[in-house]
Amino acid sequence: MPLIAVLPGDGIGPEVTTQARRVLEALGLDLQFEEAPVGGAGYLASGRPLPPETLALAKRADAVLFGAIGDPRFEGLERRLRPEAALLGLRRELGLFANIRPATLFPGLEDASPLKPEVVAGLDIVIVRELTGDVYFGEKGRRSTHEGLRQGYDWMGYDEAEVERIAIVGFEMARRRRGKLCSVDKANVLETSQLWRDVVGEVAAQYPDVELTHMYVDNAAMQLVRRPADFDVIVTGNLFGDVLSDQASMCAGSIGMLPSASLSAWSGANGMYEPIHGSAPDIAGQGRANPCAAILSSAMLLRHSLGEDACAARIENAVAKALVAGARTADLGGSLTTGQMGDAVLRELK
Repeated sequence: MPLIAVLPGDGIGPEVTTQARRVLEALGLDLQFEEAPVGGAGYLASGRPLPPETLALAKRADAVLFGAIGDPRFEGLERRLRPEAALLGLRRELGLFANIRPATLFPGLEDASPLKPEVVAGLDIVIVRELTGDVYFGEKGRRSTHEGLRQGYDWMGYDEAEVERIAIVGFEMARRRRGKLCSVDKANVLETSQLWRDVVGEVAAQYPDVELTHMYVDNAAMQLVRRPADFDVIVTGNLFGDVLSDQASMCAGSIGMLPSASLSAWSGANGMYEPIHGSAPDIAGQGRANPCAAILSSAMLLRHSLGEDACAARIENAVAKALVAGARTADLGGSLTTGQMGDAVLRELK
């Protein structure tokens, strides 16, 4: 019986993961669920954002369904005790180096995008983001300059093995889609990016059926607004991927619609699945959160960790049908509560 670790986290995390779990349970699969605190909830429970028991559960589970973390009550704590440290810790301890973030414009949401309908029409892209390197995991700190000024620093770096493994994920994803991979870097300025570009080019020799292009990150940001549907798969580093995936979410209508998968290998690996939105403490507990990203994350869980492609497609189709029927939460211009949106998806699923 596959074990799903449910880590609801903070803010709206418990609300949206509840709906995702309802959908998974409605499929009739033989799944076991076990819940544990993480983030601010983990700190309140044990004095650590990633309690040892939570990490142990995540390690023995077949997949992790994650909510969101972040709570302004803990912003004054030292960095290692803040809720966000739990997410970095899970990625590191589980070896989750590849983040898969699809951005799809569902039919009926054309008006929800801030872009003109004719610009955003046909949007269906995947951003493959490296997740365990770059400035987020490099050496960081504060020091004084020779002039006595305070200075903060964060070290950016990748080795060729780290670039090669994420490039393979990008090429494999493109091979299964429309055969186009755009590698995003800043090679005209950063030596780290020049190595990135060199290694991605070397990996390309193994994928003659995939068209590879390179693009500087500033141009990529512009093109995502100008002609977003031109992209198929984007592969990029941790920092650039963080920014571009949030930008892509708004092209698709709402950050509340975008799921993600964090994997330790291209295939056959356990992973962690989460909506890309944050904990949104300003609306927590009000029933206003859009659960679609969490529900779609559960579909990715079925596809990548459990090999249940047909069930994953059922969930995705149910979300699409609910939206076409007019189901909308506040972020999409509607009035449904979180639970009512979950109900709408469940009706289409059944």
